[in-house]
Amino acid sequence: MVGLPDATVRESRDRVRTAIRNSGFPFPSTRIIVSLAPSDLRKVGAAFDLPIALGILAASGVLPRRETPDYTVVGGLSLDGGIPPMQGLLPIAVAASRSACPSLVFPSANLPEAGIVQGLRLHPARSLWEATRILVAADPTPAAAPSPVLVCGPTMDDLADVRGQLVARRALEIAAAGAHHLLLSGPPGSGKTMLAKRLPGVLPPLAFGEALAVTTIHSVAGLLSPGGGLITARPFRAPHHTCSDLALVGGGAHPRPGELSLAHHGVLFLDELPEFSRRALEGLRQPLEQGVVHIARAARSISLPARVLLVGAMNPCPCGYAGDAHRLCHCPPGAVDRYQQRLSGPLRDRFDLAVSVHPVPWSDLRGRQSPESTDRVKERVVAARDWQLARQSRLNAELEGAALRAHCPLPGASGETLIGRAVARLGLSARGVTRVVRVARTIADLDGRTDLTTADLAEALQFRGLETSVEGRNC
Repeated sequence: MVGLPDATVRESRDRVRTAIRNSGFPFPSTRIIVSLAPSDLRKVGAAFDLPIALGILAASGVLPRRETPDYTVVGGLSLDGGIPPMQGLLPIAVAASRSACPSLVFPSANLPEAGIVQGLRLHPARSLWEATRILVAADPTPAAAPSPVLVCGPTMDDLADVRGQLVARRALEIAAAGAHHLLLSGPPGSGKTMLAKRLPGVLPPLAFGEALAVTTIHSVAGLLSPGGGLITARPFRAPHHTCSDLALVGGGAHPRPGELSLAHHGVLFLDELPEFSRRALEGLRQPLEQGVVHIARAARSISLPARVLLVGAMNPCPCGYAGDAHRLCHCPPGAVDRYQQRLSGPLRDRFDLAVSVHPVPWSDLRGRQSPESTDRVKERVVAARDWQLARQSRLNAELEGAALRAHCPLPGASGETLIGRAVARLGLSARGVTRVVRVARTIADLDGRTDLTTADLAEALQFRGLETSVEGRNC
């Protein structure tokens, strides 16, 4: 076997030989050379087993030779000749549908996954014997595309369960409406995780193109179960803070999508944000701006989609109680500043909204007045997003340059004065000012207004001033 095969591909020699014999076919006694082209690209995985076996049978005269490549063939082989389910079939099916001969021979267990792709002739096979019958037939009848199998996510909790936290709920709604990154800071038990877990529920459902992209990423990562179909729920990924930078951003010797790409078109929740390694957090900076992860290696470079809504949660200090009105902070002098500085200034600047979350009084927790439900908030979010897409063909968090100036003009001299004072007092960077204007545009969209007002800018600035200070420290 030539063409840079890895250990798995080299082991296919034994699998293919045994599968051919156990399927009742003779195995050639001559020397066989299998060339895997292109020769400068390393081949990984067992998906080459089936095409290698069929190629050997064709070369030995068991199968008729074809002058033109009528099929794309992919799949592994068991020792008994069976074809087990495989991971990563969906992108192969998409590529096959765009080829000159859009016919695919693949493991039958992956039929719901392959059936997502339109315009593709499906030929599922359970064994090597069935695959040979497909190739021998003059005009094999393709399998009918199955009814779409929709993979729904877990049932999301309702926002009506969140008592109090009016400012945090407002920030959550703004973040969902404009796809703005959100930072929640507060003592343990104040509701940061509860709020973050309810964010996917207020987001609009995935469009077909978005669902196809999400399903493709999960297929490549091996997270789509056999028989799984189109993922319709927005992803919610919450990795532990001990995960490495490669697990978070993606990469490796054979680059694979990380948590950032697995949360594409969904929510990436980083709880205990300062506890993540500095290398992992700094690796988020460029993808959060561009919506894509560029992974460069000596042999190859790839780009992975990473259009996420980032939600970070952190305590105000190591013990968690700096600024708490009822519990004393026991952190030594300087510990609070060192803890806060684990998040670099450039990373903090990526958050459009920053909210201090305080514990809810017992009277509010036991109150009879029911807060707004997820469905009510979702209606406003969907309406605001529809307005943004109709006006500028993108969400507000993606506005920049001429599009930002065209759709987000400041409200006259009063707006210019307010922004100037904010820059002087809060030390906002140019990126920070841009994010303030984007958030103000989203606030106006939620209220159904065409033009920005000074009140919109003031509310947007309110969510920027909380990220760099811990008020009322009692340490």
